[in-house]
Amino acid sequence: MIVYNTTYTMPVDDARDFVIWVTASMLPRVAENGLLVRPRLLRILSHHDQESECMSLQFETESSATLHRWYTQQGAALHQELAKVFGERIVGFSTIMEEVEN
Repeated sequence: MIVYNTTYTMPVDDARDFVIWVTASMLPRVAENGLLVRPRLLRILSHHDQESECMSLQFETESSATLHRWYTQQGAALHQELAKVFGERIVGFSTIMEEVEN
């Protein structure tokens, strides 16, 4: 199991619009593709200050090959759309993790 996590930092004033964009636009489109499943949008509390918000958007997928296919088919375009909507006010970095089995 692969977990694809993107951590975003944004001004407090953009946080509500970001959540709306993710839930109303991005998540339904990702669901249509079916390659990424179990989306989770989480507010990061450990790095909170008065001027910015940090959020984590996570998905699960079966393999890094499936993640790569999603990114080439859909992900790159969604990241470009995010940049078009919010400009440089929202920045993010992605982490690819693998579940450790006991």
